[in-house]
Amino acid sequence: MFKNTYIVSTGKYLPGPAINNEEMDQYIAPVNSQSQRIKRRILSENGIITRHYGIDAHGRSVESASGMAAKAITEALVNIDYTLQHIDYLACATVGGDLATPGFANQVQGHLHAPPMQTLSVQGVCASGIQALKAAAHSVEMGDSTTAVVAACEFPSRLFKRTRFQKIEEKVDFDSHFLRWMLSDGAGACVLTREPRPGTLALKLQWIHTRSFSGDYPTCMRIGSSQDSPEKSYLDYSNMSEVDEAGGFLLRQDIRLLPNIFDVGISEFGELVNAGKIEPQKVDHFLCHYSSEKFSGVIKELLRKTEMEIPHDRWFSNLKTAGNTGSASIFVMLDEFLKTKTVKPGEKILCFIPESARFTSCYLMLEAELIPEGESNDVSANNPMQEVPAQAPTHATPELARTLRELGHIWHQYRSRVFRSSLVKKIYASGFSREDYLHWMSNWIPQVREGSLWMREAIASLPPELAGIGQLITTHANEEQFDFKILYDDYVKAGGTLPIDKLKRNAGGEALNSYMYARARGEKSYGLLGGIFIIEGTGQKIIPTLLPLIKKSLTLNMGAFRFLEYHGENDVQHMNRWIQGMEILHALTDSAGDEIIMTARAVSDLYSIQWELAHS
Repeated sequence: MFKNTYIVSTGKYLPGPAINNEEMDQYIAPVNSQSQRIKRRILSENGIITRHYGIDAHGRSVESASGMAAKAITEALVNIDYTLQHIDYLACATVGGDLATPGFANQVQGHLHAPPMQTLSVQGVCASGIQALKAAAHSVEMGDSTTAVVAACEFPSRLFKRTRFQKIEEKVDFDSHFLRWMLSDGAGACVLTREPRPGTLALKLQWIHTRSFSGDYPTCMRIGSSQDSPEKSYLDYSNMSEVDEAGGFLLRQDIRLLPNIFDVGISEFGELVNAGKIEPQKVDHFLCHYSSEKFSGVIKELLRKTEMEIPHDRWFSNLKTAGNTGSASIFVMLDEFLKTKTVKPGEKILCFIPESARFTSCYLMLEAELIPEGESNDVSANNPMQEVPAQAPTHATPELARTLRELGHIWHQYRSRVFRSSLVKKIYASGFSREDYLHWMSNWIPQVREGSLWMREAIASLPPELAGIGQLITTHANEEQFDFKILYDDYVKAGGTLPIDKLKRNAGGEALNSYMYARARGEKSYGLLGGIFIIEGTGQKIIPTLLPLIKKSLTLNMGAFRFLEYHGENDVQHMNRWIQGMEILHALTDSAGDEIIMTARAVSDLYSIQWELAHS
């Protein structure tokens, strides 16, 4: 939490003219017919109309990363009639500066010919800008610095120009093409101080939340290793030419892992709501950094039902016109927001910055504050913010919202435990063998076999007034009653030889199965909706992350993965049905939530044990 730190000015720099989708080919043209198809597909999904490049049509750099950051800083300082003499702390962020060393902040300081000051360089992707902001804000808050400048810059077009791709065309795959049509060049900056000018409107920093999940997931975005040898650093090659020829300097995004960024981000949002840091109805403006206009309807619907929805008319993004500038995006966005929108004292501005490189979520809360006359005489600011009327909050069923938020918290913890289990560690490390796959399935088949049976037990235990839920669960049980046969067929195709009746659950699976039957036969069997939430969520969100890595590790017939593929594709429908059941139940009783939450917590614990014991 911050008490005395304010953003008093912002600035941005977007190089050159705005480049539309047709003009892109003059700068980073597709190298073959495949890349042309990839370009059309990605642009149709991300919604970007224009972007900016710091290279010319010949691929020559007309800017530098440190120069663009310096221009953004200069604009932010000019806005408050400040000079570099006022600054005693400089924090800068980027994926990569103009040089491998010195640090980026030192390069920017040198470009500005700025006087001696504290510097901090943060290397990373989208989250690095917020991490630089947080460090600078703490320095100001503690009084270690009087005024700090934070800047972030990205210059990815130098990596994407067609001359680089044409030279190594055979090494160019979909993952390395993807970001060429997503990322743009640009820089953003802001000025922090404890002493805003009296009579001005400043943005008071309330809190910054950052959390990395790098221990849960494999790398999703990377540069510095080849497609063929992802664990081999570019520094391990004989020379830099060999790295380039191997495609080691291509920026790659594993789109199969990419959906996890939304799962993590929404879960973190729920954690902040539960902690009381975010009250969605009281958020007046939501600045959301995302790479594509394409969002999941299921996630939006879940936010609405959990009373965590922020009405869409409060959202702000300049992705369509400024493009995705990575670590600089939130600063570029904030600058444009303040210059084109209106805000009044007391309004809250929530910023969301996800990073997919190895999965980090960042949230930032600002509140517009009118600085009373006589409070200070330190900073002068030409503040662009004006007044607008507040928006009316939306409403939802409070008990249902509470239940869903608590389930989100349980899921958040469960997912992390699964991704750090021994089985998943093997999958991540490409050490997953056919024997591991067979052992996992031999544990899992008898567990899946019982699923429709305990569901039918639960239906029989429901009172008459919950017949509507019974119908939904019956439909679900009918769809899944023969799933175990698909899984067993996969087991046989992968080389399994044991008869189905000889397969046994591990200790975690045995405990989970016993618990599900005990709950199904109980008076409040509807509590099993909590267990279904965990089980179906596993199929919808965890399995699609693991499946591409499993396939890559195993040289098996593609028919050996039908069960995993089916659940990755269809569990969205199952979750929609689950939400309908939750709505029906909470409309009939206000006491259902505790039973559902208790069951979800128990199932997450037992299922985690099943995962931990599933490796051979």
